[in-house]
Amino acid sequence: MTGKTTRVLVIGGGYAGVMAANHLRLEESVDVTVVNPRPAFVERIRLHQLTAGSDDAVVDYASVLGHGIELTVDSVTRIDAAAQRVELASGTSLHYDYLIYAVGSTGTPSAVTGAAEFAYPIAEYEQAGQLKAVLAAAAADAAISVVGGGPTGLETAAELAEQGRRVTLVCGSALGPYLSIRGRRAAAKRMAELGVTVIDGPGATVTEVLPDAVVLADGRRVASTVTIWTAGFGVPDLAARSGLRTDAIGRLLTDETLTSIDDPRIVAAGDASAPSGLPLRMSCQAAIPLGAQAANTILSRIAGTAPKPINQAFTGQCISLGRSAGLIQIARLDDQVLPLYIGGRAAARIKEMVCKGTIVFLAREARRPGSYFWLKGGKRPQQLAARAVRL
Repeated sequence: MTGKTTRVLVIGGGYAGVMAANHLRLEESVDVTVVNPRPAFVERIRLHQLTAGSDDAVVDYASVLGHGIELTVDSVTRIDAAAQRVELASGTSLHYDYLIYAVGSTGTPSAVTGAAEFAYPIAEYEQAGQLKAVLAAAAADAAISVVGGGPTGLETAAELAEQGRRVTLVCGSALGPYLSIRGRRAAAKRMAELGVTVIDGPGATVTEVLPDAVVLADGRRVASTVTIWTAGFGVPDLAARSGLRTDAIGRLLTDETLTSIDDPRIVAAGDASAPSGLPLRMSCQAAIPLGAQAANTILSRIAGTAPKPINQAFTGQCISLGRSAGLIQIARLDDQVLPLYIGGRAAARIKEMVCKGTIVFLAREARRPGSYFWLKGGKRPQQLAARAVRL
């Protein structure tokens, strides 16, 4: 583009990538390209609604990407850091001066026997769309098992049960392991109200998935016409395949400014980043501020100033439990849960405000770069110091 002097590629058009791309427009000399495999922005926090048919979980990029940002619909197959170039699935390549690695997270392929053949994951848009079709074809009284007691499992089970589906939630050791004791009780009460059968505790781990059932570690067999797999998250292996150092599950290792420990021109954000080997909880709550801070790191380098270390905090976790109820788990700034929670319809309204708010934040930053602000003051310095002592 005329007058542009620094080319920045953003790999990934999710919450972190879009925020980063928009925030980079604070510097007019930056030419920004987002590479994403899909032509529309996916609201991952609504994928459980997509499966149930209550939302399409997509937003037009025109409403969340700023003017002048180029969107390339393609997939990056390799990062050639030495040549400052990425290779695309289409066979072409793109050069960069700086690169933001914001590839997000995916579902973790399960090693459980039969899971790959007979269970339906929900972590990605295409998977949720496939599951929606499977559920539409299933009988109204078909037995549905949701495997995983985390937020995605809770949300999916509740969404389907609220529509009258016969749902069993197989949690493993505990329902809502992140939640406080009171929060778990509230979630369990809501599941009971919806008629969801909750299986947790010793022996409640799935050891095999069959075409019509799941088998638990204690030998129990749970009927399941449709098995939905929500347990675990991973990340794409692009960084590892490109010769960049990662943590054990493939997140790009960075310093506290989100800069790759291998290359100062590569900066990471979102679920696929592991600053100082101490990644933040995978969530859009973490991803969006990380996107803005990744952009700030690059803007500092362009300006010749020292980038600042990341500084952000958590407030807790919002979980929808159907369209008419929810659970807001309150936490300290360092993400340690408190006994406090909000439930019922008030929580449902708050969760919906949060979902809409994420799009509002992105759209506002697209119109007015630099307008986004986030909660700061977490205890990350203390966490890093404590870990250093343990090591």
